[in-house]
Amino acid sequence: MSKYTPHTQEEIKSMLASLNMTSLDELYADVPQNIACKNLDIASGLSQYEVSQQIKSYAKINKCYSTILRGAGIYDHIIPSVVGAIVNKEEFVTAYTPYQAEISQGVLQGIFEYQSLMCSLTGMEVSNASMYDGASAVAEAIIMCAEKKNKAIVLGQVNPEYKQVCSTYCYAHNKEIVFIEDKDGLADIDAIKNAIDINTACVVAQSPNYYGLIEDMELIGQLCKENNVKFIYVFNPVALALLPTPAECGADIAVGEGQQLGMNMYYGGAALGILTCSKTMMRRMPGRIVGQTVDGQGNRVFVLTLQAREQHIKRERATSSICSNQALNAFTALVYLSTIGKEGFKQLAKQCVNNAHYLANQIVNNGGKLKYSGEFFNEFVVNGGKDVVERLKCQDILGGLSLGQDTLWCATEKQTKQELDKASVAFLGGK
Repeated sequence: MSKYTPHTQEEIKSMLASLNMTSLDELYADVPQNIACKNLDIASGLSQYEVSQQIKSYAKINKCYSTILRGAGIYDHIIPSVVGAIVNKEEFVTAYTPYQAEISQGVLQGIFEYQSLMCSLTGMEVSNASMYDGASAVAEAIIMCAEKKNKAIVLGQVNPEYKQVCSTYCYAHNKEIVFIEDKDGLADIDAIKNAIDINTACVVAQSPNYYGLIEDMELIGQLCKENNVKFIYVFNPVALALLPTPAECGADIAVGEGQQLGMNMYYGGAALGILTCSKTMMRRMPGRIVGQTVDGQGNRVFVLTLQAREQHIKRERATSSICSNQALNAFTALVYLSTIGKEGFKQLAKQCVNNAHYLANQIVNNGGKLKYSGEFFNEFVVNGGKDVVERLKCQDILGGLSLGQDTLWCATEKQTKQELDKASVAFLGGK
């Protein structure tokens, strides 16, 4: 028996009629024509095996590089094999939303342990069960703050993809969003002071920022506190192994992208949105929180402590329409962090710093020039370099990301000295 039964033409016609439409083209009228796909280029009458082989031939067209020196939000790290061995067990892969706590103890414990690690990592008091990705976490954090005040200030060096998603959220919620341009790659403190007014709900800052530079987050946090404005700290989880925690910098909400914690790059996703906050912000937090308690016999058990989505409470009281979480990816982060341990995590961060600074120094020695002079973690901007990126493709190396005239380079613990040397020599035009 077929596992998939398509809709009949009569069923499709009936559903369209209920929407006052006459064709499927009307239903998808808002899809840009340049990405709309009316027909798949697959011959009719092929067997399942033949179709599978044809799709595999398409996949071979994709280019997979042996060395990746590009980050910008998604990073190439070594993932211990035990991580995949554990998280790919069917009881984790197929686990569904834990509506009934009494039969979902395993899933709930996994979420509870994940939340505990995220609080330990950020220094914050509360973590939710995860968001879709870093971008949605930042956007939801803004909505958390914009309860009575209507304006959000987002610093210019925040990931541009995050800024786009924040703009969409703020537009839908009728909130004002103001972007402050950077000054020499870093936050312009004077510009922030001038932008803050009585209607400002929050300031969003990222460190290391999109250019890889380390911001003075304690200064930004103090500025927010002095003006009674919420501070949203966008973090790199690996960098937190070496930098002061968001809590130490005075953050009210700390958000980040968790892809680096045991997840492959997967062409940009799926990812993991980390969202943590102070207790005072807990009631505004989207998603769910898992808590620990004891049952009637004194056994350790786990419960859904807070669920703020509209499916569980009155719609007008719901803080978000987020109706799911990246449970499997959150569990992946839990297994990954548990595998490498606290000291291993610090060593990972140090290796990222060492490799990135070695690469930057070699690029400079071979004629390249860094655009910014500030301290950086594992990413940095080079003046020009687009021609170098094209040359490196022929050597099976994915170089820096184009930022107009400049390029953004990244190194993690995964690259060897030989690979970094090979890439830097290309700035001399070498092969």
